[in-house]
Amino acid sequence: MARASLEELKLDYEDFLRQRHMAPLAPDHPALVRLKERRPETVEDFAAWVASEHRRGNTDDHGLTPTTTDTPDRAPTPAPPGPASVPVRARPCESVPAAAPEPRRPHGSACLAANGALSLLNLGCHLLDRQVERLALDFERQGGFTERLHRVRSVARDQADA
Repeated sequence: MARASLEELKLDYEDFLRQRHMAPLAPDHPALVRLKERRPETVEDFAAWVASEHRRGNTDDHGLTPTTTDTPDRAPTPAPPGPASVPVRARPCESVPAAAPEPRRPHGSACLAANGALSLLNLGCHLLDRQVERLALDFERQGGFTERLHRVRSVARDQADA
């Protein structure tokens, strides 16, 4: 049940990113590596990670190039003529549908939070998988609850008779 619930929540976060044209980050993305190193224990810790990553103001080779409005902590540079950001695509030859909304900055707070949540959900699924594997191994070696209860009761009965 828990695994299915986590998978459903993962799908919701993936839908959130897709519907808002936000970039899903690879598991080895530097921002997610920093999240894993931080090991947040509370929602406040997670929110602090989102804020610190948002302040970084870089794209780490994903999404849009930063501008002076994206990175207030850097020295202002003159804005080039034309759009404020230029999309950088993994596959530059692909065409973007004309009706598609303008892509959002991939390291906005919402995008970071969704990708961070996906990373934590993946970790939760991995840990649940390991627990299920261990429980299956224990079941093979020691039997189920009823079998173990019978053994304990038989030993107690034998000791009482002796």
